[in-house]
Amino acid sequence: MLKRVARFFPLVIACTVLALTGCGGGGPTPSEAQKAAPSEPTHQDFGDFEVHYNALRTDQLAPDVARAYGIERSANRVMLNVSLLRKSQDGTTTPVDGDVTASAYNLNGQLKDLQMRRVTEGASFYFIGEVGISGAEILVFDIGVIPSGQQSKYSVQFKREFFAD
Repeated sequence: MLKRVARFFPLVIACTVLALTGCGGGGPTPSEAQKAAPSEPTHQDFGDFEVHYNALRTDQLAPDVARAYGIERSANRVMLNVSLLRKSQDGTTTPVDGDVTASAYNLNGQLKDLQMRRVTEGASFYFIGEVGISGAEILVFDIGVIPSGQQSKYSVQFKREFFAD
């Protein structure tokens, strides 16, 4: 029995050393910590076009930004932001105007009122809409985009979890 334990002892030591190294011994220091990647995509590719989207609680907006766009800052409100880009053959993108519609619902199937409006800044176009939340909610967003001068409608669906204060 003692010989059997002696045979596995080096393996136990090696596993212990590896486990301790993984608990912080060989990783980056706090000053060089890796940034977290988004857990879900924030854009979708449609050949010549890209649809970019994001949703966040409006209290995360700077007060002057919210005021400039007429957005109510609140832990109980979420803003959806959508933009459309046309891809060039050289890999660059340019903003494109179009028609954007969106709806949102929670996992209980409750439809949330979400009216999109166009914001123009120079040559850029954004489409924003606001929706109310209560408590912790997971919202599913359905977005439809038709670029100006195009017939095709591009559809995107994504979900995000929000926690109201």
